[in-house]
Parts: sequence; C-alpha cells; structure tokens
Amino acid sequence: QVQLVESGGGLVQAGGSLRLSCVASVRTFRDYVMAWFRQAPGKEREFVATIDGRGGRTDYGDSVKGRFTISRDNGKNTVALQINSLKPEDTAVYYCGLGSIFSTRKIHYGYWGQGTQVTVSS
Repeated sequence: QVQLVESGGGLVQAGGSLRLSCVASVRTFRDYVMAWFRQAPGKEREFVATIDGRGGRTDYGDSVKGRFTISRDNGKNTVALQINSLKPEDTAVYYCGLGSIFSTRKIHYGYWGQGTQVTVSS
C-alpha cells in the first residue's frame, strides 16, 4: 500500500522560506513521477511542481517559477519543495502526489498525502 507523508508546513511571514518534504512508502521510488499541488480554501487543487523519476526533468506552475524548487532523493524515498520569497497568496494546503506520467494535471497522480498547511502572513 502506497503512503505519502508530508511535513514542513507552518506559519511564516511574507518574504520568508519553508522547505516541505514528502516521504513515500513504495518499493521502487525512482520509477515514479512526484509532484506538489496546493489547495487554498474554496479553490481547486493547483499544480505547483513536478519531477521525473531520475530527477533530471522538472516543471513548475507559472505562479511559483523562480521561487520554488522541487528535488528528490531516491535513496531516501523523499521529494522536497524549497519555497522562497513567500507571498500571502501562497497560503494553502500543500499535497505531494505520486504518479507514472510526467504531468501537470492532478488526474495523473493516483496517490496523495494528507497535506501540510502553509500560511503566509503579510
């Protein structure tokens, strides 16, 4: 059974940084594409970033390009999201997803973690 567990969220002032992590309980982590999505209250779940199995290909949502960096450590079954220059509009629950296709669409990720809350104060 696949399990994803996120951590690292919190309350931070605008301009600050956070590092989110997600640990996956799968046998061959490197075989899977990993992604981060976020969901603010009353809004749809929004694509943030994705990384392929080897870590050589990444993609980002337009609103986070240049501020967020996704990375993975296949030896530790983890994917991380470094978030810099936080803005109040980044406030959301951040979810990591696991899938088989390099995609920006949430439909391509079949497994999700429980989410971690990021709150940015102005």
